[in-house]
Amino acid sequence: MNLILSDRSDAQQTSSRCVQCRSDQELGFGLAFAYQPIVDLARRTVYAHEALVRGPNGESAQWVLSQVTDANRYRFDQTCRVEAIRGAAELGMQELLSINFLPNAVYRPESCIRSTFEAAQRYQFPIERIIFEVTEGEQVQDRAHLVNIFREYRRFGFHTAIDDFGAGYAGLGLLAEYQPDIIKIDMDLVRGIDASKPRQAIVRGIVAICAELDVRVLAEGIETPAERDFLHDAGIDLMQGFLFCRPALHALGVISPSAWA
Repeated sequence: MNLILSDRSDAQQTSSRCVQCRSDQELGFGLAFAYQPIVDLARRTVYAHEALVRGPNGESAQWVLSQVTDANRYRFDQTCRVEAIRGAAELGMQELLSINFLPNAVYRPESCIRSTFEAAQRYQFPIERIIFEVTEGEQVQDRAHLVNIFREYRRFGFHTAIDDFGAGYAGLGLLAEYQPDIIKIDMDLVRGIDASKPRQAIVRGIVAICAELDVRVLAEGIETPAERDFLHDAGIDLMQGFLFCRPALHALGVISPSAWA
C-alpha cells in the first residue's frame, strides 16, 4: 500500500513539474547567450558553437545561475533551450550547436524535449545539429536518471556530450554506463598539461579508452599554444578555449588566425 501511494505521489509530482515546463509563466529574470566556437584543429574548421548563458547585459553565468531555484529550475532549463536555438538560427549558424541542460530539471525526457522540437521547427534549425551536454556544476542526484535522459535524447536524434570529464560525477563509472558522442575533458586537467606528467598520463589514458569506445574527445579551457600542441600530439582534434576565441555575446566568434599555428 505504501509503495502504491509513493508511486502515485511521484507520478503526480512529475506531472505537476511537466505542466510547469509547458506553462506560460515568466522566468522572472532576463538572460542572453554568448557563443564560443569549438574547433576541429585537424581540419582547421569550426566544428560547433557552445551556447553559454549570460545575463541580459552580459552578466556572468554565475549571476544567472544564482537566481535559479527549485521553483524556477524547470522553466529556466526550457527557456535556455529555446533561446539558444533561436539565437543560433538568427545568427545563421551552420555548425553544430551545443546546449547545456540541467538533468535535475528533466523528469520525463519525452515530455521535456517537446519545447526543443517546437523551437527547432519554429526557427528551422535541424535537430541533428544539436548537442546536449550536462551543464557545469550541476550535481547529479540520480546517475541512472541521467543515463536514461542521454539515451532518450540520442533516440530522438540529438548528439550527446559528457562535460567536465574527470571531475565530480563525470568519471569512468558514468562512461561505463553510457558512451556519448563526445566527452569534454575538464579544464583542470588541461591547464598546464604541457608541463605536467600526471595530467599527460591521465589524458593519454582517456584518449585511449575513448578510442576503444568510439567516443570523440574534446579538450576545453585551452589558453596557450603549448597546451594546444600537446593535446594535438596526444590525438585530440576537438578543442575549445580562449586561445581560439572568447565567447561572443549575441554573435558567432571568429577564430584568431594565429590560434591554428
